[in-house]
Amino acid sequence: MIINQPHRSIQVILSLTILLLLVLISSGSTVMAVPLAQQPTGEVPTVTSTPRGTYVVVNPITATDTQINVRAGPNALTEKVGVLLINQEANAIGRYGDWVQIEYPGIPGGKAWVFANYVTVFGGSLPLVEPPPTSTPNMTHTVDPTLAAQFLITPDATRLPTFTEPAPLDIPTYEVERGTAGVGGVPMGLIIVGLGALGIFLGVIALISGR
Repeated sequence: MIINQPHRSIQVILSLTILLLLVLISSGSTVMAVPLAQQPTGEVPTVTSTPRGTYVVVNPITATDTQINVRAGPNALTEKVGVLLINQEANAIGRYGDWVQIEYPGIPGGKAWVFANYVTVFGGSLPLVEPPPTSTPNMTHTVDPTLAAQFLITPDATRLPTFTEPAPLDIPTYEVERGTAGVGGVPMGLIIVGLGALGIFLGVIALISGR
């Protein structure tokens, strides 16, 4: 039986592959079982939170206002020391009038005041507390009178005009001299002028008719 060369090469390759697999399987390393370490026994400690206490949450005021003022004392005239944003929380200490005292770290004493209508109190009622002995009022801006006087313009006093009554109007009167009146009360001068005009008119007519 004659086996052609290509088939023989394929058989050789398959034989070598199988032999190589058998060698790899037989020479595989043995896995050593390592005993597991013993787990510690005991109770796992649990963390318990302490009650927070009374606190406040800033209420939404208007659509445009996003924060409220925090002041040094329970008065709108005291110094503004910071702000709280809408829905922000702060631990509450007590109450005085319409103001709530809160914890506000970052300022001397760590305490400040907010208007009670702008916050909601949670966790119980607030005790009454006394306001700080000396609240710092807002600084009042004053103007230097010497500096202000340089910009003041004082108008010069002007005398109002006085009304002087004019002298009485002297209206002249004419009296008709006697003896100058003509016939029927017509002035003599008017009669003379009329006669002169009539003579000129008649002379012109005579001159025209003579031609």
